[in-house]
Amino acid sequence: QVQLVESGGGLVQPGGSLRLSCAASGSIFTINDMGWYRQDPGKQREWVAIISSGGSTNYAGSVKGRFTISRDNAKNTVYLQMNRLKPEDTAVYYCHMYYLDEDYWGQGTQVTVSS
Repeated sequence: QVQLVESGGGLVQPGGSLRLSCAASGSIFTINDMGWYRQDPGKQREWVAIISSGGSTNYAGSVKGRFTISRDNAKNTVYLQMNRLKPEDTAVYYCHMYYLDEDYWGQGTQVTVSS
């Protein structure tokens, strides 16, 4: 079974930083595109960033210049470095992978930006 395990969420003050990690494990035989999404209660899930198997990246306009997505293929792990965090960044952050025509999601990790 494919599993995505996230870590790194927490409470941070505005202007602070957090790094999220997502480790993929299980029956995965290719290096796949992976991404991060976020969602506040009652709101639609928002795409944040994506990184291809080759390391190409794209970002939502709301986080571009502040967040950095990266990956370690040897570990099958993707990271999201979040800098200069704003209260508007508060959400549950989810790791995502598309593999063999299926969507795989992490359990979600809460990021709260508050003074």
